[in-house]
Amino acid sequence: MAETHPLFPSGEWEGFYLYPFGAHQHHQHRMEIWFQFNDGIITGGGSDDINVFIWRGTYDTAALQCAMVKYYPTHTVQYRGHADENGIWGTWTLPGATGGFHIWPKEEGENREDAAQAAETAKKPKVEEIGV
Repeated sequence: MAETHPLFPSGEWEGFYLYPFGAHQHHQHRMEIWFQFNDGIITGGGSDDINVFIWRGTYDTAALQCAMVKYYPTHTVQYRGHADENGIWGTWTLPGATGGFHIWPKEEGENREDAAQAAETAKKPKVEEIGV
């Protein structure tokens, strides 16, 4: 049965994970995601600057927690998070590295509006093209 809890909506999500770089620096890496939440089971997929991936995991609406594995073609990454009104926050781990992440549901219609705005911007002549 499809999940009805408002903090675990199925559909398109977005967000980022932080990858440690140097002693105190972290770089944000964006993720585009789709999730299906169904009877405590998470399935989904997406892409980021590493590659495409699939998600598998579990969630608990009473504890507002989830545990997921992100499967890339070459390796896997463990994710553990807590859901609130701003999305899911938590940590990811793989051998030799760990960092934070934050993901959230996309607003309905957000993709269409962004695509329409990008297409409209592309139609406008650039300053260099019109010689100003």
